[in-house]
Amino acid sequence: MDDTISSPARPAHRAARGHRWDQVELRPYKEDERALFKTVSRQILFSDPKLDAELRYFEVEPGGFSTLERHEHMHAVMVLRGRGQCLVGREVRDIELHDLVTVPPWTWHQFRAAASEPLGFLCMVNARRDKPQLPSDADLVELRKDETVARFLGADAAE
Repeated sequence: MDDTISSPARPAHRAARGHRWDQVELRPYKEDERALFKTVSRQILFSDPKLDAELRYFEVEPGGFSTLERHEHMHAVMVLRGRGQCLVGREVRDIELHDLVTVPPWTWHQFRAAASEPLGFLCMVNARRDKPQLPSDADLVELRKDETVARFLGADAAE
């Protein structure tokens, strides 16, 4: 974990333009080549073992999406920019500015930006967490039994 953000030597960071923070590295969303996603970036805003949590900012470009995955840990999400949709379990929801989304442990989830604007959100997770689990072919078949979920996933989840 990178604890430089919460370091006493740098107790505050000013926001830069475009939902960026000074002295906060813009990182790739994933480093797992198996994970399917499109045009997503992340910034780790707070990460310190004393917090027992990590606060991250993700930005999904218009038409982009995060990975369909699940974990042992839960997520607490707040939309800070734009609008889109999210899948949590078997529920598809429209999301927009200041909406809150809770993703329970071991629940399939994915976030998608609207075609016309980026979707930016804060995501708080456990500081020590497990690796994401990607869906198997059987998991995708089961998820797609629900027509709403099948439409949300489209062809992307099968690639």
